[in-house]
Amino acid sequence: MEMEEGRRTADVWDGYFDWRNRPAVVGRHGGKFPALFVLAVEVLENLAYLSNASNLVTYMSEYMHLSPSTAANHVTNFMGTAFLLALLGGFLSDAFFTTYVIFLMSAVIEFLGLVILTVQAKIPSLKPPPCDMTDPAAQCQAVSGGMAALLFAGLYIVALGVGGIKGSLPSHGAEQFDESTPEGRNQRSTFFNYFVFCLSCSGLIAVTLVVWVEDNRGWQWGFGIATLAILLSIPVFLASSTRYRNKTPTGSPLTTISKVLVAAVVNACSSKNTSNAIASLATSPAGEEEREDWRNAAKLSERDQLAVTASLKFLNRAATMQPVHKSLQSTVREVEETKIVLKILPIFASTIMLNCCLAQLSTFSIQQASTMDTKIGTFKVPPASLPIFPVLFIMVIAPIYDHFLIPLARKVTKTEMGISHLKRIGVGLALSVLAMAVAALVEIKRKRVALRDPIATPLPISFLWIAFQYLFLGSADLFTLAGLLDFFFSEAPSSMRSLATSLSWASLAVGYYLSSVIVSVVNDATRGGSGRRGWLSGEDLNEYRLERFYWLMCALSGLNLLNYLFWATRYKYRSRGAR
Repeated sequence: MEMEEGRRTADVWDGYFDWRNRPAVVGRHGGKFPALFVLAVEVLENLAYLSNASNLVTYMSEYMHLSPSTAANHVTNFMGTAFLLALLGGFLSDAFFTTYVIFLMSAVIEFLGLVILTVQAKIPSLKPPPCDMTDPAAQCQAVSGGMAALLFAGLYIVALGVGGIKGSLPSHGAEQFDESTPEGRNQRSTFFNYFVFCLSCSGLIAVTLVVWVEDNRGWQWGFGIATLAILLSIPVFLASSTRYRNKTPTGSPLTTISKVLVAAVVNACSSKNTSNAIASLATSPAGEEEREDWRNAAKLSERDQLAVTASLKFLNRAATMQPVHKSLQSTVREVEETKIVLKILPIFASTIMLNCCLAQLSTFSIQQASTMDTKIGTFKVPPASLPIFPVLFIMVIAPIYDHFLIPLARKVTKTEMGISHLKRIGVGLALSVLAMAVAALVEIKRKRVALRDPIATPLPISFLWIAFQYLFLGSADLFTLAGLLDFFFSEAPSSMRSLATSLSWASLAVGYYLSSVIVSVVNDATRGGSGRRGWLSGEDLNEYRLERFYWLMCALSGLNLLNYLFWATRYKYRSRGAR
């Protein structure tokens, strides 16, 4: 009885509840402790994903006997689908379930997909027969029929699970911090920095230990490690269940956005005199009572009330006090939430090109390294372990950035954030331009060596040259991904934060898809008459015009940077401390 009475009198987190659907209690739920469990889970979850994704192009080409460009496209499509499905995970977390529930459901789904892939890798009859290496003229049998169906079923079940986790886990961790205080907001920013750090920790294990196991002990062991990792993530996540605070689902955010857009259009068509009605309510004393009614009707806490803004005035028509029909009247909050979502979309779109460049890390760059000398002393490094360079760099720079650069920037700029989200994203996009220029120059050097000694296997040039482009792209990923996660979570309305945070992963997805499209378009555009092949077609990588492709990506990234600067310089933050 004393415990029940204490629970009633304790302060509770407004809009949050614990794992038993009771109000979350201040001091008992949320904070750094449960967020640490989320970071530990992310290490295991990302290990399960990267154990396959980092080396999947090798599995597709050497064991499933697909051509380099076909294997690259399948890998980018798989990774793109996984990240795009993060939108589904974020939507379900906001609208109907919680981030807690969505993670558990998604982890089970990913586990089932990995079991399928492990079984196929283990049983020879479920894979194409090995190529006859004694007969150079023999044709390898590419995966097809039921074998292909099993392969892609396993991959895309994994993609569904990965998407659900990516769409729920970052938001679940960020929800543990009190955003009403500067300390809580700074802790949340630190959480996102270390979230990227944990991505790198799992990446380090994936591109070293797991890749070595796959290349030397068999892919069934590599898939088995991934299966074990995602299975272990479930009890680790559940271990802090009593400390998590879970946000109350508020219904479909897409319904709210659609309602505002439709209401604005219909009300605008019916009357020209209502466009400024909401603006007058925002400034006139007579409108105060009506505004208060709207707030009470929406049951908003004081910290969630949104001020009327002057941007996107067209949407103000949705909140007119004289709508065409009562169902077409939106609240001030709904209008402002829709404005926020529309204003962050150009920032989202501007990061797609960077992720298109990142797609090259797991496709052509690994194929380049496979033709080069991968020995460091007497140790032979698997080509798929190349991402260790950006991973190590991120692991070093992330703590330095959070514990030294940010405090210094706060003292210099006298602002809460120190370095704004948009500036951090802009640095990442600029680094991506440099990365593709470096990639083009390195490929030119590699091709010159190949022309001098075309029959050498491997080529007498160290694969460490490829590491330069990895370092630039890894740095770009560090600045951009952590900045995006924090930016979307901070700027988005509280009712759609999981969905907004998922835009960070959706940007990756669209980037991977766009990479496949660009490869296909470039091949079609550069394929001439007389049987001439495109820049990126054929079986021999040395016959590709990969350096021209990288220069094209560099030019497109430069144009994208200019587009980003246009939108970023015009964006006005709504969150405290983000300026």
